[in-house]
Amino acid sequence: MTKVLTFGELLIRISPDVNGAWLKGNSLPAYAGGAEANVAVALARWGVPSAYLSAVPDHFLGRQMSAYIASIGVDVSRMRYTGDRLGTYYLSEGKDLKNTAVIYDRKASSFSTLAIGMIDWAEVFRDISWFHFSAICPAISADIAQLCEEALKVARQLGIIISLDLNYRNKLWKYGKDPLNVMPSLAKYCNLIMGNIWAAECMLGIMQSKSNLESDEDFIAQSLQSSAEIIRLFPACRTVANTFRFDSGKGIRYYSTMLTDEGFYLSDVYLEESVIGKVGSGDCFMAGLIYGFYHQHEGQAILNFATAAAVSKLFEYGDFTENTVADIELKALKRKDAV
Repeated sequence: MTKVLTFGELLIRISPDVNGAWLKGNSLPAYAGGAEANVAVALARWGVPSAYLSAVPDHFLGRQMSAYIASIGVDVSRMRYTGDRLGTYYLSEGKDLKNTAVIYDRKASSFSTLAIGMIDWAEVFRDISWFHFSAICPAISADIAQLCEEALKVARQLGIIISLDLNYRNKLWKYGKDPLNVMPSLAKYCNLIMGNIWAAECMLGIMQSKSNLESDEDFIAQSLQSSAEIIRLFPACRTVANTFRFDSGKGIRYYSTMLTDEGFYLSDVYLEESVIGKVGSGDCFMAGLIYGFYHQHEGQAILNFATAAAVSKLFEYGDFTENTVADIELKALKRKDAV
């Protein structure tokens, strides 16, 4: 069977507690992560042949990280072992992170030293039918942005399906380029684009029709309009999905939409009073979309599964999901029973 290849930076996530108790207890949780790695791991757990390409140092820590992903079922044979350091980020665990913020330590990482001409993409894409990357990659450096476009050109020539997650990380765009100067030239190669209406505006220039969006009806209408505009501006794109996650003192409200050639789909609304963590939820949504399209499921079923996968991830620690397909389907079933 052909594989889904994801491309991005493999990261170590360090999670000090908000109150600083880790200093006294000498206990500092660490997790493997990274948006594209999260997608690769989810797909492998769900039985989709999954491969992952990143760059890590050729030392025991880099090898351990690579071996760990391989132990889950991800093909890491394309991994590059180069450079001197792994990218790291710091984010406290938990549902309420008002007193903390993400801190990136990714400068001069192995992945950031990659550049055009260093990867034989035709060789990398052997036995690959789907290529996924996120907007985090071109946010790292001009070289990585150019490398993404190099990969996309070859993938397009080979007829590979291409998906893009419009993750916006304002702390990463530090090399003098605005996302609007970079992302449209990459989005034009993509067949599936996932994100939200705010990311579509700041990264693709898809302006919102109203300055004030207040109700679910407003958000859904804007989602349809934004999705249709993306498809109009980027003809290679035939599917656009948007997620909506609203956090409040009463918990989380989550739902999603998807526009395809077959129609416009709306998921159920999930209401969760308490969650464990928020990292990787969007990546599980993206993986859920790929899972559904890989198996040629019907549109509404694809969106339902992706949404349940995203919500299920809110009840897990760490970046990688451990939920199975059965776990996610049970989550969706419970949602229907509750209605």
